[in-house]
Amino acid sequence: MKKTILLSLVLLLALAAGAQKREMRGAWIQCVNGQFQGMGTVKMQQTLTYQLNELQKDGVNVIIFQVRPECDALYESKIEPWSRFLTGTQGVAPKPYWDPLQWMINECHKRGMELHAWINPYRAKTKGTRQLSPMHIAVRKPMNCFAYDELFILNPGIPENRDYICEVARDIVSRYDVDGIHMDDYFYPYPVKGEGIPDDELFQDHSNGIKDQRDWRRYNVNLFIEQFYKTVHQTKPWVKVGISPFGIYRNKRNSPVGSNTNGLQNYDDLYADVLLWVNNGWLDYCVPQIYWEIGNKAADYDTLIKWWNQYAGARPLIIGEDVERTVKHADPKNPQVHQLPAKMELHRQLPNVQGSVLWYAKAVVDNVGNYGTNLRNVYWKYPALQPEMHFIDGKAPKKVKRLKPVWIDNDYVLFWTAPKASSWDDEAVKYVVYRFAKGEKVNVDDPSKIYAITSDNFIKLPYKDGGQKWVFAVTALDRLQNESRVVKKSVKL
Repeated sequence: MKKTILLSLVLLLALAAGAQKREMRGAWIQCVNGQFQGMGTVKMQQTLTYQLNELQKDGVNVIIFQVRPECDALYESKIEPWSRFLTGTQGVAPKPYWDPLQWMINECHKRGMELHAWINPYRAKTKGTRQLSPMHIAVRKPMNCFAYDELFILNPGIPENRDYICEVARDIVSRYDVDGIHMDDYFYPYPVKGEGIPDDELFQDHSNGIKDQRDWRRYNVNLFIEQFYKTVHQTKPWVKVGISPFGIYRNKRNSPVGSNTNGLQNYDDLYADVLLWVNNGWLDYCVPQIYWEIGNKAADYDTLIKWWNQYAGARPLIIGEDVERTVKHADPKNPQVHQLPAKMELHRQLPNVQGSVLWYAKAVVDNVGNYGTNLRNVYWKYPALQPEMHFIDGKAPKKVKRLKPVWIDNDYVLFWTAPKASSWDDEAVKYVVYRFAKGEKVNVDDPSKIYAITSDNFIKLPYKDGGQKWVFAVTALDRLQNESRVVKKSVKL
């Protein structure tokens, strides 16, 4: 038993020593489970504030917040009605009035986190919704939807629906300072035995020369994904497009490039050709939902993360992690501990894996299986920048100017001036402050030396008696977190 604990401790320390300077560390905050429904403005803000504070302590640097679960809105919209998952009744504005998306942007940015607005593209009604607002698309244009397993789905085969979803995305991106816009795994509906998709007539009349109906469905989704990506980047080039597909692309029995798994498939069952989107550059990061445990007979986590690493490296690969399932199952090689250490070790071993998004935020906040504690004390102990996306922008901003410490009243403050910029892609929007002891090599690749990441152009210094010498180094970050050259300053604290 002591030997097992010692080995686990050695592994944890080794993983901490190998901390990544660039890593997406995300968490999904969903509303479709009803956790906020009818809660009221004050209580919901209090709940979200607590969650964000805890997630910040855990090292999370991206919040993916669900704002459109069923062609509705958790933000002010002239296109779609207020969500029932906010107020309890679709189309009814919150009282006291507030805009959850704008509020979340402000709160996340205050904490140095990115905010990605999460939308469900095609789902127009969930199973539990009994009444739709007159403003809802399924009421205004019922022929644009089809019913399936108590859901309403915007038919992907109708070009007008592609335009409509892109209009919604353009509206969000143009009016809100979101860092990303995110879609989950709902494209064509998850198949239900005995129930078919009612699009035979549409296929016959608008097949575009495609003979196989399944290929036609994939073609419809491909057209949408390409259009969606272009829409977002034409609106604001720096806003990242992320997609979180189901964890299996194809099974090996159906395709030579498939994984050695046996489960539902993106390509065959949801008509989502994720590898095409990745390789064509129609998304900026991909978050496959690998929610299973290591050793799962149908969909082994170890098998799947290695498959995605091999085939989906053309864009940053971020792993969708199930918190509860991870801590529920023991590590097959070390039964005394759950699977978080083993999964994190796999992340570090695979070169294309650049972070994870946690399903779901509340499970982390509730510290199920000490998951949150392990993040803040070991795996995400030190801050991290976002993965580089040179395909959007690879040019770093210029370095900061006039770095110097000054006394202001009783505070010792390190100030600097922002570098000049001529366009969005070289404008400094954040700064990284590093701290090094006297005689220590200035190594800005070491995340343990990050003292702060801030949007301010100053930081208060921890002055004691002026008896100890430190070197502070400051770099500038642009919207894609390209990092400038270093400016250093020796300071006595």
